[in-house]
Amino acid sequence: MSESLHTSRDDDALILTAQHHLKDLLEMVFHHTDQHRAVVVYDTGCLLSTILAEAYKRCLPNGHFIDFNQQTPEEIRGVLNSLNPSDFVALVQSKSFRLDAFRLRVELFKLKLKVIEHPHLSRMSDDEAPYYIDSLAYDPDYYRRVGRALKTKIDNATSGLLDSGGEFLVYGSPFESAKVNIGDYTGMNNMGGQFPLGEVFTEAQDLRAVHGRVKIFCFGDVTYKINYPETPITLIIEQGQVVACENSTPDFDQIISNIRTDEGTVWVRELGFGLNRAFSKTRTVADTGTYERMCGIHFSLGAKHGTYGKPGFKRRDGIYHVDVFADTQTFSLDNEIIYKDGAWIV
Repeated sequence: MSESLHTSRDDDALILTAQHHLKDLLEMVFHHTDQHRAVVVYDTGCLLSTILAEAYKRCLPNGHFIDFNQQTPEEIRGVLNSLNPSDFVALVQSKSFRLDAFRLRVELFKLKLKVIEHPHLSRMSDDEAPYYIDSLAYDPDYYRRVGRALKTKIDNATSGLLDSGGEFLVYGSPFESAKVNIGDYTGMNNMGGQFPLGEVFTEAQDLRAVHGRVKIFCFGDVTYKINYPETPITLIIEQGQVVACENSTPDFDQIISNIRTDEGTVWVRELGFGLNRAFSKTRTVADTGTYERMCGIHFSLGAKHGTYGKPGFKRRDGIYHVDVFADTQTFSLDNEIIYKDGAWIV
């Protein structure tokens, strides 16, 4: 147990909202009760981390709270190693916690712990804090119903079509078995992951069957933050590879140049279906790993994608996985529109 963190009166409404959403996640997603221990490792390096740490303190009055910057790695590791399977750990990080060369979340999963990770919170501005906190709201009916319906349709589809305002990107191939991040870990090896929730992802079984043109309204830049060009950039894609761009910017040119230099080819790989309605084209946060849950379509550039193996692609050879966000008007699977006007139709 620990004393509450000092926060201003202006932040209290955000803390209360975060407390409400985290309480729902603890109950509905993690099924956490006082029969199991809870540990929260946090820092106070930015407004969001301070707010979330305080919200967890209110949700978990019997929890063990560790300020990452006030304890040695050995002390932190000792507490975490003392936990039993199905105990709960939250990682509230302005950047990303490391106790050694390995990602802490991965090590915790090896101990069969339930883990919720909030990384890179300092990439988001104080003005974006309410959007991030809103993204933690959990509607089990929406996420589980839409997520499962999308997976079923994706797994059975033979093709897809992305319309980004008169520019069409064709997926002329069935898709890989979709993975879901919807707050239901039934049958999965690990319980938890990086939050917020809200994504179904796949990729074309035949990467070379992806072709056409697509407008993107933003992309993750070299600082891992969202970059918004004044005019949407149009990508020209042939045989699953970006071969040209229109209305590009120096920042995006740098991304393409880096991939070409290190990988030779700019492949289009992951196809992500974001479900989180707290984020939209106009309701944004700077951190790419958070914003990719945005209710809409994104895909990745670069050869790196550890989930799906492909002939000719070695899992450890890929260097880049750059998320870009389509200016989507509609998305169809086998001529059935499943996304329109900023919402899923399933």
